[in-house]
Amino acid sequence: MLNNKNGIIFGVANKRSIAWATALALHEAGAKLAFTYQGDRLKENVEELTNEAMPGSLLLSCDVSKQDEVDEAFRHIGEKFGRLDFLIHSIAFAPREALGGEYLNTSREAFLTALEISAYSLPQLARAAAPLMTEGGSIVSMSYYGAEKVVAGYNVMGVAKAALEASTRYLAKDLGPRNIRINAISAGPIQTLSARGVSDFSTMLKHHAERAPLGRNVEPREVGQTAVFLCSSMSSGITGEVIYVDCGYNIMGI
Repeated sequence: MLNNKNGIIFGVANKRSIAWATALALHEAGAKLAFTYQGDRLKENVEELTNEAMPGSLLLSCDVSKQDEVDEAFRHIGEKFGRLDFLIHSIAFAPREALGGEYLNTSREAFLTALEISAYSLPQLARAAAPLMTEGGSIVSMSYYGAEKVVAGYNVMGVAKAALEASTRYLAKDLGPRNIRINAISAGPIQTLSARGVSDFSTMLKHHAERAPLGRNVEPREVGQTAVFLCSSMSSGITGEVIYVDCGYNIMGI
């Protein structure tokens, strides 16, 4: 489905990352992948994963809070791949103290950090990727239901995800004339390293499974398979959308 397609993935932290499940699905579909990492500790994790599952993958240092690192990463992509067909944005961060208690008490620093890393990085990376998407392309980001409804403890990250989803729509308008599509996947709660920072996350998982029409929590591979669809020609008419992969939880009322 993705043979002869080149893609870059931002956000792999470990084997439980949604980004890694997505990488495996894209690899199985035939794509050639590059990965970014932030810092030596995450580099070791990404190296270990890729050496075992897809040796020879291109690994690039990239801290999205440093524009020079973003520029350098995409310069390398241009040199090694020549053309880029898709980009996976699976980056989100907020200080741990901002993911609990009252949103009312969010500090300016925590707010700016969450919005910069989790939301601004999408247009930032799209701007860098677009010149390499010479034959059109697809950009996929990861969101969550807390972008539109209050989820206790999600706080500033919900605000950041709302900005991410709004950015998706505005970027779809800007990138459409270049035949570049951009969509977000709103996944149900998944037990990842970053999710553990949300207060009482285990209760969130239990509630979701009880309320979702499918009676369970979503699996990372299901998110990855949706990303494959969105990166393929099968979704050629879809852009600016938020695709829910949450076992139907978002449709439920009382």
